[in-house]
Amino acid sequence: MTISVVSPIYKGEKMLDSLVGRNTAVMQQMIADGLINNYEIILVNDASPDNSWEKMKEICEKDTHVVGINLSRNFGQPYAVTAGCSQACGDYVVIMDCDLQDRPEEIPHLFAKAMEGWDVVLARRVNKQTGFLKKLSSVVFHTVYDWLAGTESDPAIGNFGIYCNKIIREYVRIPEYVRTFSVLISTLGFKTTTLDVEHAEREEGQSSYSLSKLLKLTYNVMISNSNKPLRMAVSLGFFMSVVAFAFALYNVIARYFGFIDVPGYTLTVFSIWFACGIQLIVMGMLGLYIGKIFDQVKGRPSYIIRDIINSHKN
Repeated sequence: MTISVVSPIYKGEKMLDSLVGRNTAVMQQMIADGLINNYEIILVNDASPDNSWEKMKEICEKDTHVVGINLSRNFGQPYAVTAGCSQACGDYVVIMDCDLQDRPEEIPHLFAKAMEGWDVVLARRVNKQTGFLKKLSSVVFHTVYDWLAGTESDPAIGNFGIYCNKIIREYVRIPEYVRTFSVLISTLGFKTTTLDVEHAEREEGQSSYSLSKLLKLTYNVMISNSNKPLRMAVSLGFFMSVVAFAFALYNVIARYFGFIDVPGYTLTVFSIWFACGIQLIVMGMLGLYIGKIFDQVKGRPSYIIRDIINSHKN
């Protein structure tokens, strides 16, 4: 039984020693306990602007259990995770961020739960150690997404968890260009459970997810996983048509009783504004979906690996 730990790295230079050291200690203890017989720690450098790749190369030279992957440019966290998963050889794969808010010491507990027969064990982070705005944005995102997609998700659950190799292989084969790890995993339908874990303070720096990145992520997830906005546009168009018809009927009656001095004025203004508004809404909605189709059919790679060190993949 082997385990692969996959961590996307961005601005993580100062955390790499601790990340690798704590994961190594956990893995070696699991070997000593007879739970596993081998492991690998896969670090994926997502074009980090600091010296993360140089630090990763130093670590890989000292420890062949550590796999270093260097992407050709910044693709984003979901794509870095996909690149790491594509090189994972373990029977089980652990996904965790590099900031160590996801504690490596929780991995044995996740593994023990997986041994009960679960394909996916998601870490449910109790008492999330994040700022108020980050918590609020997470709640808003999950609320809107659940409403659009007709699902129920938990803001306390992220990517951190343990996944059997077969589900990781299926995830890597998904051809979608717009990728969100947790959303795509949830669509595969394997046996899934959760486990409460402790959430730690961030060891260094601040999260690289700015407000603009969070909004972009939200937009991508909504458009790529739900057609409800299109149905809403149709419903809105129908509603406005009913309102316009009612208003036209009012104008006919008002004209008959002499309440309107300028024939057709109110109806004309009303019709122009509302008709244009509906057209813009529907055209904009269609444009968003057509844009996503355009991105998909171009067939560009989701990620490009520039360098790889200590690869265990045959």
